[in-house]
Amino acid sequence: MISKETFNLLKQNNRLAQKQVYDAFSGKMLAIAKSYTNNLSDAEDALLKAFYTVFTKIDTCKGAEFFPFWLRRIVINEAISIVRKQKHILYIEKDINDDLQDEPEDTETQNHLLDIPIEELLSEMPLGYKLVFNLYVFEEKKHSEIAEILNIKEGTSKSQFNKAKKWLKEFITQKQSYGK
Repeated sequence: MISKETFNLLKQNNRLAQKQVYDAFSGKMLAIAKSYTNNLSDAEDALLKAFYTVFTKIDTCKGAEFFPFWLRRIVINEAISIVRKQKHILYIEKDINDDLQDEPEDTETQNHLLDIPIEELLSEMPLGYKLVFNLYVFEEKKHSEIAEILNIKEGTSKSQFNKAKKWLKEFITQKQSYGK
C-alpha cells in the first residue's frame, strides 16, 4: 500500500516518489513477473515496462488503496505479453472432456509440497503449464478468461491446468525419491 500523499506525488511525476514506489515494490513484482516468464531477463524487461506504464498512466489508477493491485495486474500483463511475443510455448490442443477428471489428492505428496520452495516448482514447470497454472491458481481467473488472455481454446486451458497438476505431482514425487 502507498500513502495518498505518495500517490498524489506520483500523479505529479515526482521522481523521488517514483523511486520510493519502485524500491518498495520492485522486488515482489520481479518475483511475480519471473513466475510468468522463463528467465530473469524477460522478467526484468516486464518489470521495467510495467513501471513505465504505471508512471505514465498513473491517472488511470482509481486511488492509492488500489495501487498495489493495479501495479500487479500491469506486471502480469507485461510478462504475458513478452512470453506471447516469443511464441516458444507449446500448447497441446485437447477436447474439453479429455484429462479433466481430477485425480484424488495424494496426502503424502501434499505434506511434502511444503518442503519445496514455490519458486523452484515454478522455475522447473514447462512454460505452457506455468502460464495457465499461475493465472488459474494465483490470479483466480476462470478457464474462459485464461483462454482469452492467452489466445487459446478453453479446453486447452483446462487441459494445460490438469497437466500442470500432474506435472507437479510427478515433480514432487521425484524430489521425494531423491531425498530418501
